[in-house]
Amino acid sequence: MTAPLHPKLFSGPISFLKSAPQLQFLPDPKVPEIAFAGRSNVGKSSLINAMTNRNGLARTSNTPGRTQELNFFDIGDPLIFRICDMPGYGYAKAPPKVVQKWRFLINDYLRGRAVLKRTFVLIDSRHGIKPVDEEVMEMLDKAAVSYRVVMTKADKVKQEELDITAEKVAAIAKKHPAAHPDLILTSSEKKQGIDELRLAVLEAVQS
Repeated sequence: MTAPLHPKLFSGPISFLKSAPQLQFLPDPKVPEIAFAGRSNVGKSSLINAMTNRNGLARTSNTPGRTQELNFFDIGDPLIFRICDMPGYGYAKAPPKVVQKWRFLINDYLRGRAVLKRTFVLIDSRHGIKPVDEEVMEMLDKAAVSYRVVMTKADKVKQEELDITAEKVAAIAKKHPAAHPDLILTSSEKKQGIDELRLAVLEAVQS
């Protein structure tokens, strides 16, 4: 039996590998992969940066919808697993053809990637689950890809409001067969929930 992975792994070697605009550009499926999905402007890049203790690993942008490719990061040297930063979905101002292209790319990756161990679906604490989030959750259910809901920007709302939103999000997640029953509440700025997220990622890698 191999020893469990330690969160210190996130303080070790981590590097950007490549961007894949289409499936044929995906890296060889030789290690487990963990994907992060979420609406544009949900704080996905900031969360990945906080989790990996890097400021600029995943690109953050003031322009929602900037990430239009699957971005892969190598964790560990020798390589232990990869993180896939997925294109943000649901950005209204993107041209319809671009939105459709993102959707096909996300769909095909989620459905066909044998090494994908878990997807973390990010939900903005200020807004809760939107219809487009439900679409992605249903897509994951159909693909039988296990996923876990992570609420971002928990520091941006009052505690009472956060509790109500979290309760609603948890109730919706429980209706989805592929969803993990427990939420992770995070704040990239305050580092809230980051340790819990790291443990959840490592647990998924070893599952």
